[in-house]
Amino acid sequence: MINETVDLYEYFGVPRGENAGGILTSYVPYATHEVSAKKRPAMIVFPGGGYGMLSDREKEPVALRFLSKGYSAFTLQYAVHTAYPVPLVEACMAVAYIRENAKKYSVDEEHIAAVGFSAGGHLAAMLATMFAEKEVKAVLGERNARPDAVILSYPVITADPRFWHEGSIRTISGEDEKLAERLSAEKRVTKNSAPAFIWHTAEDDGVPVENALLMAQAYRAAGVPFELHIFQNGCHGLSLANE
Repeated sequence: MINETVDLYEYFGVPRGENAGGILTSYVPYATHEVSAKKRPAMIVFPGGGYGMLSDREKEPVALRFLSKGYSAFTLQYAVHTAYPVPLVEACMAVAYIRENAKKYSVDEEHIAAVGFSAGGHLAAMLATMFAEKEVKAVLGERNARPDAVILSYPVITADPRFWHEGSIRTISGEDEKLAERLSAEKRVTKNSAPAFIWHTAEDDGVPVENALLMAQAYRAAGVPFELHIFQNGCHGLSLANE
């Protein structure tokens, strides 16, 4: 297995700011004399943690599950305690890096997806809808940072105070109300957004289920493919939903 860490700032020649993350870890099968190389879909894992920490249970265990299902898997240690655009730029750097190094990791460059949990789900939602923002292009130029799909797992989506996860939205927006409105992901969906698989639980008391519902409605209105699964039972932070 190719199990290595890559400093995305070093790779792209970008100065590393205070509190920066941008560390990508790979969990990728490699070809041997017994097993020939084949192109695999890639999955990048964004753990949750309210943009204040990164949950271990939503990180490596998820990558290993996708690895076991035939994916080239990656986890992203993205910036926390840091406002936009840093986490989004790091997510876009991860997509662009994997696409540029598809041969090394046996990745099908047209099947690069991201799965995000809670605040990581907000990051995945921004990646799906805001991959071409000016702040991203300022770092990556015309490199292709669009994911081919995203999985939004009990995601933080909206900046609407009726349904928001206050800590996540305040942190990613730097408590700037206008920026928070801009980062309300359900308002950023367009016909060019990446398709999404969205799941949540009805009894989630950490991030209200309305976040998933609002995102699904936005996808429906934009005519972008999506699936929505709402499970009745389950607390916030289920990760793989096993013991």
